[in-house]
Amino acid sequence: MLSKFENAPDTQTRKLRQQYIDPSEAERVIQKSIKAQLDDAPHRLLNTFTGHLCDGEAQINAFKTSTEYKELLSSTLVHADLRIERIQDVVAMYFRCVTLSHRWEGKEPLLHDIQDKVVHELNPVGGIVKLQSFCKTARAAGYRWGWIDTCCIDQTNNVELQKSLNSMFDWYRTSALTMVYLSDVPPSSTRGALAGSAWNTRGWTLPEFLAPKVIRFYQNDWTPYLDDHSPNHKQSDTIMQELKDVTGIDAEALADFSRGRINARKKLQWASTRVTTVQEDIAYSLFGIFGVQISVMYGEKKQKALGRLLEKVVAQSGDISALDWVGQSSEFNSCLPAEITSYEAPPYTPPSLSEGDIQTSTSLLRQTVAVDLALKLYAVLDDLKAPRFADCRLHLPCIAFRVTAVTRRPIEHKETYFTYEVKADGLRDLQITTEDKLLQFSRGRPARQSFLLVRPWDRRLLDLPDYADDTESVDDFTLPGSPREEGPVDPESSERAMRLIVRLGQPFSAFLLAQQRSGEYKRIASDRDIITQVKDVDYVHGMDVKTLEIL
Repeated sequence: MLSKFENAPDTQTRKLRQQYIDPSEAERVIQKSIKAQLDDAPHRLLNTFTGHLCDGEAQINAFKTSTEYKELLSSTLVHADLRIERIQDVVAMYFRCVTLSHRWEGKEPLLHDIQDKVVHELNPVGGIVKLQSFCKTARAAGYRWGWIDTCCIDQTNNVELQKSLNSMFDWYRTSALTMVYLSDVPPSSTRGALAGSAWNTRGWTLPEFLAPKVIRFYQNDWTPYLDDHSPNHKQSDTIMQELKDVTGIDAEALADFSRGRINARKKLQWASTRVTTVQEDIAYSLFGIFGVQISVMYGEKKQKALGRLLEKVVAQSGDISALDWVGQSSEFNSCLPAEITSYEAPPYTPPSLSEGDIQTSTSLLRQTVAVDLALKLYAVLDDLKAPRFADCRLHLPCIAFRVTAVTRRPIEHKETYFTYEVKADGLRDLQITTEDKLLQFSRGRPARQSFLLVRPWDRRLLDLPDYADDTESVDDFTLPGSPREEGPVDPESSERAMRLIVRLGQPFSAFLLAQQRSGEYKRIASDRDIITQVKDVDYVHGMDVKTLEIL
């Protein structure tokens, strides 16, 4: 028929042909849309209508027998752009997927338990009941495809397992809906039952909740929590407030989590009270939250798994907040904790300075601190490279202060801990409590081993402009102390340098490092934050900026 239109002698008929899409072209567009839809989708999904577990090929075959596919082939939209857009929308709608977030209990059905079987026809015992109810609830909501971590991953295939763990966050992120099953919340529960659910204590449920855009909570009998039938419980102020109270996660992150808005330390604090059945999963469950991918090696133990995760986080983002913890050092690297619980306590927050305070302090500083010294320090700090790991060694840019005396003090009720008075050049005296037994020394009685108190370098102190603002050309901007600067120093550069000195004069959280025989350093773990401060803000010339190698 279309070929007759195409070869017709009159122009009007030929124009009519241009309004139709050739079946082969339609097929190509459909196949392209399907490929785009399935490329980043889970390897296999449950067909909630048939009860079969389907890989990608089976999903495509199911689509080709559907009414949606037949309607697309017969589509005769006029505008090509609209035609392709409609095909993409229909394909996306057909293949949209529901993910399940739940707590593993007892014997959960695995891949081999349901492969080549019909889920609806299995004996409804144990975890099969949950699986059948999930499919039934998803189907009733209009969703054909469902994914659950118990049986949709081949746990015996290391390659597939690796890909699944690294992709899981994105699968929840792009799912049409995530259903949260609260097996310990009875029907008709009142507000507060969600907060008391064990679901809030598990490691994997943290990313499973943060990632999705749309989520619904279900009680033990698969009825909506608080009888809330709204399409998205992330838009429920009541439910979100309950989650905020129990998890400590702020409302904005609960409703719309974004990796870039939250530093590593805050995310680790969210995970610090959660547990996993397999010890390495306490690290593996956080891949998506941090946006990192590392190899999965079950059997490596949690210290190494957590160490490799934090190594990647620091190296990839330059975010040193992950180094801010109290507790025991990891065998992986002494600057990292042995347990994720070391992040449970909120980090030290220095006193905030108002803009008025900063202006007043910079004015006073100009009377005691030479601008050229401030500019020089600014340039040196600006030139520091980002922290990095190599062979489990941390190369940490920092401001170092030489420890001149360590004196032990008796402490009651803590037989395993020791408290020391510590003095360092340029810093106020402080106390440190640790399980490590340090050699006592002073200026008159030097120690064989040298110690440093260091301030890990944070580039945010430079007060640099936001590079996302392109109103200022890169060619027009010169960093203070840059070799490009010639002649008089411009007021903006000197002001930024002085503001840096003010910030460096504020109290800060420090690390105590002990030098090893080979020249590298190890961090001395403390049972509380080591908070110190420079004696005088004009101590610019005494600030030793360096990059240390820490084992």
